[in-house]
Amino acid sequence: MQTSLSWLSTHLDLSSYTVPQLSDLLTFAGVEVEGIEEKGVTTDKVVVAQIQSFVQHPDADKLSVCQVDDGSGTPRQIVCGAKNFKAGDKVPLALPGAVLTGGFTIREGKLRGVDSLGMMCSGKELGLGEDHSGLLIMSPDSPVGTPFNQLNPADVLFDLEITPNRPDLLSHLGLARELAALTGLPLKSERDHAKTATKPKRAAEDQIAIQAAEACPLYTARLIKGVKVGPSPDWLRRRLESIGLRPINSIVDITNFVLMEMGQPLHAFDLDKLNGGIGVRMAAEGEKFLALDGQTYALQTDDLVIADSQRPVAIAGVMGGEETGVTDTTVNVLLESAYFAPSGIRRTSRRLGLSSDSSYRFERGIDPQQVSGASELATKLILSIAGGTAEDVILAAGEAPTLVGEVTLDEDRARKLLGTPDMQGDEIHAILEKLGLTKKSASKQESRWLIPSYRLDLQRPVDLIEEVARVIGLDRVPSRQTAVASPVEAADRAYDFAMNLRQSLASRGFFEAQTLRLISTAQLADNPNTAEPVAVKNPLSEDHTTLRPSIVPGLIATAALNIRQGLHRLRFFELGRVFLQLPKGGSREEERLAILLSGPVSPSSWHAREPQAADIHELVGQIQNLTRTPFEVRPAKENTANFLLTSELRAGNRVLGWIAQLHPARARDIDARHPVYVAELLLSALRQGSTGPTKFEELPRFPGMTRDVAMEVPADLPHAKVATFFASQKHPLFVGAEVFDVFTDPTGTKMAKDRKSIAWTLTYRASDKTLETAEVDAAHTSILSALEKTLPAVVRR
Repeated sequence: MQTSLSWLSTHLDLSSYTVPQLSDLLTFAGVEVEGIEEKGVTTDKVVVAQIQSFVQHPDADKLSVCQVDDGSGTPRQIVCGAKNFKAGDKVPLALPGAVLTGGFTIREGKLRGVDSLGMMCSGKELGLGEDHSGLLIMSPDSPVGTPFNQLNPADVLFDLEITPNRPDLLSHLGLARELAALTGLPLKSERDHAKTATKPKRAAEDQIAIQAAEACPLYTARLIKGVKVGPSPDWLRRRLESIGLRPINSIVDITNFVLMEMGQPLHAFDLDKLNGGIGVRMAAEGEKFLALDGQTYALQTDDLVIADSQRPVAIAGVMGGEETGVTDTTVNVLLESAYFAPSGIRRTSRRLGLSSDSSYRFERGIDPQQVSGASELATKLILSIAGGTAEDVILAAGEAPTLVGEVTLDEDRARKLLGTPDMQGDEIHAILEKLGLTKKSASKQESRWLIPSYRLDLQRPVDLIEEVARVIGLDRVPSRQTAVASPVEAADRAYDFAMNLRQSLASRGFFEAQTLRLISTAQLADNPNTAEPVAVKNPLSEDHTTLRPSIVPGLIATAALNIRQGLHRLRFFELGRVFLQLPKGGSREEERLAILLSGPVSPSSWHAREPQAADIHELVGQIQNLTRTPFEVRPAKENTANFLLTSELRAGNRVLGWIAQLHPARARDIDARHPVYVAELLLSALRQGSTGPTKFEELPRFPGMTRDVAMEVPADLPHAKVATFFASQKHPLFVGAEVFDVFTDPTGTKMAKDRKSIAWTLTYRASDKTLETAEVDAAHTSILSALEKTLPAVVRR
């Protein structure tokens, strides 16, 4: 929220506080200050000047030599590069010695050999907006020689992040109340607008009909006739411009002023464009609405609308309609002030992707007791600025809901929780009273407090204790170390396992990515499995329509981004949650690990300018290093369009995950120079295979012996079956086997087309002695015999 210091100063005198002090005060009270911007000038050396005449610079086509009246009685010569002025215009003139925005000091000097005794300024140079295309042309009524800061006082703009539980701070009055409590300064104005001089009148059914009382408990309307719509006065325009709002016309500007002044959204209708009375109802399915932003929106039955007898004229709490908005020709006005239930406004705003200053406040909750007060304030301003005559009563339908009540505070418990046993009851009472609470009763142990209607967050005794802590300052609350060690639980083990995976992959040159859990519908094509996705009912945008069924789409998007930045050796991983649709309805969540690999196996260097590109076996090897569980790579039954070689990783009957190559066409879409390989693993399956203590083996003391074997097998025999056979051998001398060659002959000349030759190296070793050749030959013969009996293999001897 943008907050003006000069606007705040209309409610309390903050002159004794510096801007940094106010920033610290708000920050330590729980209001985050995201930015501070100084606007305007404080120096008196920027004055109003009138351009008397100007001629072309003798030595520069783009410069003019101007004679200006600065009120001193002597014309002042200024060389200027702007072109948007004429003789007689009044502009801000910075005299020598003036310090402008950014610390820029004005001095006398020469421009292309011509004396220039100051500088005429644009709005940006004075800290007023971003326009620097020309001089700031001032009102013809501005007195020459008057300091600019007298006509346009300097201001400080605070950019505040208001937490959702404090909607009362979304206004200048609300922030003034907060600062009054924190500083002890008295408010110049009323603390709230709950009391009104205008009497409410129960509206007849044909005037205001509320057909959705839960969504709109209270709706009021004030009729003002004979207004003259035009530009707003300078004070009102400056107020709105100080916080970045663009003045539109006097009526709309007044509603915006009241919104930012006291936090109550209002809307003004052109009464003559309404047909019949006001109806507050739910929209009909598919009903269309033309909003003030010029867009037409399709409504649903859970959208609350304000309607006349023929059509919707506003989306309640979000935006008014273009057909009934106030224009320069408006004469009669219906001023709306209402309370809408936050949940309905939030749902409609999110679904339509339509947000406004009004919906932002309604979503968080406004003070229902100030609905009439806001209408009364706006009416007074309309009558004084735009004229006209207002009806003597406010038409009202429904009742303002009571959202707060009384809270009993156990003061002994408050002192104990805060660690301030010396705090007296009178100090506690004074703090709560400064915050606007009313003391109903008090004893030595407890007190009972009536909560003001604007403090919707104060519902429990602990809320009052928190308020006391904020006001006295956390530096007064002592720090204590009361934590105790807790036994290791399943959540701790799961966390440690995930961190070990991260460290293992990072040590191998992989970079951890963090992608969004919401993806677009188009990204679903990058899902390597066929799991049904979970759609979001009210997506924030077209890029966030679906809860991800896989982490892989996010990694592919990350790869595309890095490729565009010039990186082609890709090593990414991410641990995160995926969301899967269940066949019979509902959904479930899983923790997974996704890995993406592409490009050279090692960085390029002087001795290897083009290192070999990684293949799918490189990725399999990386996965093998992550788990102690032996697994097989089996072709998957289903393949998706954007992937090749999709395979399951299985450890017995347990699925560890999937591995695949991105389709070359998809790889070209992201401008990848090398094949892209991805894998996605189930953390629960990986963890299941990694339980139990780590086992270490002594390094062998005796040398091993190897034997090579080549065998002919059917071309369609999976490598996994051969590997499984060797892994199952229990001969005491057999240590292991590795494949080192595969040969096929598509021509059928040297070997049948339906056959292939595989060569393996088998290793033998004894733990207690050096083997003799005969022992190794016997063991080798035994294993080969078993091989031919188990598999359709012919050993080539």
